[in-house]
Amino acid sequence: MRITFVLPEVNLGGGIRVVVNHAERLARRGHRVVVVAGPNERRTLVRRVKDVVRGRAPFRSPSTSHFDDSPVDLRVARHAPVGDRDVPDADVVVATWWETAEWVAALSPSKGAKAYFIQGDDAETPGQPRARVRATWRMPMHKITIAQWLVDRIHAEVSEDDVSLVPNGVDVELFHAAARDRGSPPTIGYVYQPLRMKGCDIIGAALARTRERVPDLRGIAFGASPPTPECPLPDWVRFELRPAQARIRELYGSCDAWAWGSRIEGFGLPILEAMACRTPVVATPAGAAPSLLAHGGGILVAHEDPAAMAAALVLLATADLATWRRYSDAAHATAADNTCDKATERFEAALSRASRPRGRAA
Repeated sequence: MRITFVLPEVNLGGGIRVVVNHAERLARRGHRVVVVAGPNERRTLVRRVKDVVRGRAPFRSPSTSHFDDSPVDLRVARHAPVGDRDVPDADVVVATWWETAEWVAALSPSKGAKAYFIQGDDAETPGQPRARVRATWRMPMHKITIAQWLVDRIHAEVSEDDVSLVPNGVDVELFHAAARDRGSPPTIGYVYQPLRMKGCDIIGAALARTRERVPDLRGIAFGASPPTPECPLPDWVRFELRPAQARIRELYGSCDAWAWGSRIEGFGLPILEAMACRTPVVATPAGAAPSLLAHGGGILVAHEDPAAMAAALVLLATADLATWRRYSDAAHATAADNTCDKATERFEAALSRASRPRGRAA
């Protein structure tokens, strides 16, 4: 197939990484893949909101993104919205964000059958126009999404049954670790994101409680923006700003538990990345966390409950080696069942479904 992805811009966001993973693997499978992105310098609503969500100044160059060193055919448009002039003829064209769904809807039929890759409920992102987001969900495109909660929400909000579920996968060539025992002293890690929706306050409170019970506890965090006064980093937690992917693997693999406190999440890819590095995860039930932790690779705790998160972290930080190893092995097994290659196989099937006229069976 000839496949085109349409992005609002290129950056280091997790959703962009998922698109890159699919694009590279689809190309390896013999498809002709092109990615078309809007210009990074435009000051649109999506850009301003993403800057706020990142908690930092925007990237100024499309060369700073998950497309760095990628063989994918990336074409950055000079102007927004992306239109027929920017998009090659193809068999299927894939929107990746509500605004790009509007762009794709306006493309000529020669640009391909239209699909809509939904990685979260964009209406829940602060500042997004809920009515316009919901209107894109009603557009006659085949919907592809990453988690069961999104399948359920799309059906509930717009009565859409034409949805393919394609859970995200982890790149096990990049994220991996040898079998190991729990460290001494123990170390807890997390992704630092200074946003209420990401549960920064929940993790901070849980870490404070955990260290009261495990005084020699160590902490590691990394993020795309420096710590802020609104979401302070504990002074005993070491922070790394925008580490390279290989370094992120090392950080995951150096921890005995990974904390994930999101209130709102599309999927939660770092959960799976930590698991691939044999690190058990303590997570709130946002995104795909309930299904990812269902097989013993970590502990699911309630929303808004730092005490419960702390209790789970203490359990992992102080577990005997056999108990910790069971969690670690289960985490690794979950990652092995959710690889990027397996996800792309499912995505390929969804694109084949999208390329058929709506309503026609396989």
